[in-house]
Amino acid sequence: MNASETSSSCAPTQIGNGVIAAAPPPLPDPERLRLTHKLARLVLGAFVFTFVTARILVILIMAGKLPPQLFFHVSGTHVHHLNYGISLLSLTGAFLIFARPSGKPLSCAAAVYGIGLALTFDEFGMWLHLGGPYWQRDSFDAVVIIASGLALLAYAAKLPRWRPHHHVALIVILTLLIVLGVLMHKSMDWAQERLGPVLEHLEERGPS
Repeated sequence: MNASETSSSCAPTQIGNGVIAAAPPPLPDPERLRLTHKLARLVLGAFVFTFVTARILVILIMAGKLPPQLFFHVSGTHVHHLNYGISLLSLTGAFLIFARPSGKPLSCAAAVYGIGLALTFDEFGMWLHLGGPYWQRDSFDAVVIIASGLALLAYAAKLPRWRPHHHVALIVILTLLIVLGVLMHKSMDWAQERLGPVLEHLEERGPS
């Protein structure tokens, strides 16, 4: 867009001899907006599905319900699945930058990105503290924050389209989220006291 187009798009709207108001900026391209929401939904779906699946598989392996060989080892070192996630994120980023995909390849890249994001942040506590048990609270907090952000990106209305009732709804939702966060913090502390020792014992007893 050149300077003349910019000035004309933001020029005041005039009727007769009176200037009533400046013209509003153009809204985002509807097609681009729909694509953004679609990709965010794909990432969110792949993220949640992968996180839940990874947690279930780890619990089953540690409980002896699945063979310990599912844990990948290299020269006696357990390769945690956060490394798979980092590799997927790196490859997806390179594909998006250099291939500039569209259509179905772009949708597939979004799904793979969601999988890599989940595998990486499922063990967020471990790479944040460079070790420690698998059942760290930081990992759950990170997953909740990322999933919430993806959900907002996928389903929330864009700011230029907001009306007063949207702002009221936002204030109500934020208030409820704060209350929920306080209650969840207390419940997670209780769960850590009651369930933490059980899960850590399961991890110590399971395959390394």
